[in-house]
Amino acid sequence: MALIRTKLSACVALLAAVLLSACGLLPTHADLPVSHALSPSLDSPLARIAQDSTPDPSLSGFRLMAGGYYSLDARIELVRRARNSLDVQYYLIQNDRSGRLFMRNLRDAALRGVRVRLLVDDLNTVGGDPMFRGLAAFTNVEVRLFNPFCCARQSVASRYAASLGEFRRLNHRMHNKLFIADGSIAVMGGRNIADEYFARSATSNFVDMDVLVIGNVVARLASIFDSYWNSHEAYPVGAILGESGDVEEARRSFNHLVDDGDQMMSVKVPQSDMMGHRLIGIDLDSGRLELAWGTANAFADQPAKVMATSVEQARAMSVQMNVMDRVAESKREVVISSPYFVPGTTGVDAFADLRRRGVKVVILTNSLAANDVPIVHIGYARYRVPLLRTGVELYELSRSGVERDEPVAIPSMSLGRLHAKAAVLDQSMVYIGSMN
Repeated sequence: MALIRTKLSACVALLAAVLLSACGLLPTHADLPVSHALSPSLDSPLARIAQDSTPDPSLSGFRLMAGGYYSLDARIELVRRARNSLDVQYYLIQNDRSGRLFMRNLRDAALRGVRVRLLVDDLNTVGGDPMFRGLAAFTNVEVRLFNPFCCARQSVASRYAASLGEFRRLNHRMHNKLFIADGSIAVMGGRNIADEYFARSATSNFVDMDVLVIGNVVARLASIFDSYWNSHEAYPVGAILGESGDVEEARRSFNHLVDDGDQMMSVKVPQSDMMGHRLIGIDLDSGRLELAWGTANAFADQPAKVMATSVEQARAMSVQMNVMDRVAESKREVVISSPYFVPGTTGVDAFADLRRRGVKVVILTNSLAANDVPIVHIGYARYRVPLLRTGVELYELSRSGVERDEPVAIPSMSLGRLHAKAAVLDQSMVYIGSMN
């Protein structure tokens, strides 16, 4: 009997291994169509406004968006005014009020004839499959999942369990947050699409930063989007979730899901934010955007970073190396905001070298109580004393010390967490993005 049980257990284990192995296979890219960003066309009011606002074609214009409500409003206004194309790339689009509002407006744009390309990292799409597949059922819309899980999609844990042999690939995610309307106006920075990024959550909201961009650098941002969109790591949503058999039913289900009546102006807000910037619709109606102007470049991890075979290779393919090279060249001052700050010994040595050269270094990160990823704080805490000994000025955002700066009230029980990723070097160079 014991021998029979042993053989039976071995057969069950073997069958499970075979099933998991089969489940872990992704489909081929045989039918993956290649597409590229559409060039700005002056039949687009947004393109005309961008051109009329630009004093010099070699420059780029910027508007910081520190206020969550105003940042969401900018995206919605641009979606509603787009005529030709929307290229949208996010690490997370949550199935909540903000996510449904955003997806609903993407659908409406597609119904107006706007080409919509939506690229989402697949790690946090749990519970969102019907929403993404439903949007893809509309004409003029393509939805792709980056570095996807093939099956067992009911939870993050089940996805990893069904893909045990691919942990190295799946451990690298796409943290890009990029939005481009009509190839002319972009929004990029730290915010994903979810209530907590726009001061709309009753329990926890992020202190974050975005920037609205026009001008010379937008073409570079568009090429970065294309490199991800056309990469081998991006799969059409139908290849992973299965094609919608009944397109009309898929559309009806999507409409039922997202048409929940939530509207942006359900709260009264001033027409300008904490930095004196007006709601973007007011400037767009005037035909000109008031921005700060300068030269710019855009950097991003290479999509193939997910296939890197070593830590060294992954770092060489990442934007981190570019930023740290510029930090090391600073002469007077380095100010960094990093919510998930784990410098490692290499980082501590780099900051120590700056301090030896007399460079002031100021770093803001989350306290343990404010950190939404506590294990990251454990990794950071071991470097606090070494950093302080070098003379680095280290600040931690306090859970109880977050005061509401926005005109839109954050619920009184809401917890504030830092999520802004930015660096100011010598008060002359600024990095804003999604690099941790």
